[in-house]
Amino acid sequence: MAHLLGAEGLHLEYPTKVVFDSITLGVEEGDRIGIVGRNGDGKSSLLAMLAGRMAPDAGRVTMRAGTRIGVLDQADTLDDTHTIAQAVVGDTPEHEWAGDARVRDVIEGLLGDLDWHAPVVDLSGGQRRRVALAALLAKDWDIIALDEPTNHLDVEAITWLAAHLKRRWPANAGAFLVVTHDRWFLDEVCTETWEVHDRIVEPFEGGYAAYILQRVERDRMAAATEAKRQNLARKELAWLRRGAPARTSKPKFRIDAANQLIEDVPEIRDSVSLQSLAVSRLGKDVVDLLDAGVRFGDRDVLRDVEWRIAPGERTGILGVNGAGKSTLLGLIAGTVEPTSGRVKRGKTVKVRTLTQRLDELTDVWEQPVRTVIAGLRTSYTFGAGSKAQELTPGQLLERMGFTSAQLSTPVKDLSGGQQRRLQLLLVLLDQPNVLILDEPTNDMDTDMLAAIEDLLDSWPGTLIVVSHDRYFLERVTDQQYAILGGHLRHLPGGVDEYLRLRALEVRSSGEQRNDQAARAESQAGPGLEGAARRTAEKELAALERRMQKLNDQIDRAKHALADHDQSDYAGLGEKMKAIQAQQDEVEELELRWFELTEQLG
Repeated sequence: MAHLLGAEGLHLEYPTKVVFDSITLGVEEGDRIGIVGRNGDGKSSLLAMLAGRMAPDAGRVTMRAGTRIGVLDQADTLDDTHTIAQAVVGDTPEHEWAGDARVRDVIEGLLGDLDWHAPVVDLSGGQRRRVALAALLAKDWDIIALDEPTNHLDVEAITWLAAHLKRRWPANAGAFLVVTHDRWFLDEVCTETWEVHDRIVEPFEGGYAAYILQRVERDRMAAATEAKRQNLARKELAWLRRGAPARTSKPKFRIDAANQLIEDVPEIRDSVSLQSLAVSRLGKDVVDLLDAGVRFGDRDVLRDVEWRIAPGERTGILGVNGAGKSTLLGLIAGTVEPTSGRVKRGKTVKVRTLTQRLDELTDVWEQPVRTVIAGLRTSYTFGAGSKAQELTPGQLLERMGFTSAQLSTPVKDLSGGQQRRLQLLLVLLDQPNVLILDEPTNDMDTDMLAAIEDLLDSWPGTLIVVSHDRYFLERVTDQQYAILGGHLRHLPGGVDEYLRLRALEVRSSGEQRNDQAARAESQAGPGLEGAARRTAEKELAALERRMQKLNDQIDRAKHALADHDQSDYAGLGEKMKAIQAQQDEVEELELRWFELTEQLG
């Protein structure tokens, strides 16, 4: 492979800290490199030095002549005087950029729901991020350096970006480097992982799962001070190996080696004990949403939501921005009242929400962390049965990455990630039995995410999570639901099923827009009424029952494949053909489902 970029003897330091000490690295054609490490260890600084945005104190960065490098910063650098079109394609004539398949793909993939001529100044933070990313990807580069590209992107946009990068920079062309805490994204797109730690950059072969295996192997030989980190990594490896969604069919690390390293690691959650404890704390009734709906003005945000939340249930919620996720969380928490149907709460239910804002910290903004925790409970129980642990607030702070020196730091001077962790701790120490997490992974590095996941594994209550971080969502929840067309829908196939449904919804919406005039002529009003409406509602209910049954059958059939004789190719082929036929039927039913929900309004 041809050499593109090199770094020799890089040294970087600040008045109180040496960040890098004589590191040497190289980037070759086809490299897809993920950069991980704890916050503050220098990931963004490394990317900036390699991209020529920052000069090292010693050493040098060299680049092959003619190499073009594009950079996506964490900072928002868009010009507020521009429209989206100007920000993405500049003054390029429309016939030129519209004739470029790559540019059209970028615009459709990232900006398809935005007004092309809308002013940048009116966009939300997430929309601005997509515009900045589209502006970068619309141009030709040999190398791109991406600093937290998935921030503010939803699951669909992240999935699109992963597929685009793999097509755009295959194994024999160009290269990219990406700093991100999104572990699914790392595993999906990267063929090499660089870990930044202790003034060095340590390379590992493969994506995130392979990196975790190699790190466990490395840490097994490390000193006792690394024991805690090693145990967390082993637990994460056990989850990856034993059946993380969408990974069992494409193992990315050596199976025998992984099995040996995790043979004494128990299941990540003692579900039976935790559910038993949840029942004892909550009773059998938690929160029931009974035919609940919410209307704002003339818009139905949620319709006919039927959901009986069980004690100890762990559920992830998916949906596009504006679909109604926050409204659903408000119904559960009691901050939003239904405009139809009702919400029933158990007598012992205590709901707390970790919001995207730092509301819990407003009253303690000037206080040191030590003072904030001094007035809290002296201990807190995590886990159930023989695995129950009594932890002090100080021990919890340590478990969540705080050092003794940081206990004297005023809350306002903590980093964003530290404030987020303290916020979560305050919520947990209030002892809720229903915990709602709204985008909890913001400002967290991969190590800290693993520590929080470990903490939640032993939390005995009902957990509801909204997150664009697919890895986190799959890791801490046992089932997923989606809000589609105002309806809450169970997803037996998890995030993959959600993405498929969204693709069908988008396609169906496009077809419906194209046929709108014809439908308007054939219908005697804006929606179905009377007998026609009742017939459509019955068909919709029947479709949902049939799709649920098919999805359950597909799930069981996929699990049965693992037990089938792997040498029986004919038998395996027949089973896979049967599964495909069922999946095809589900897709047809889903298209009809979307048509009916649109007609019913």
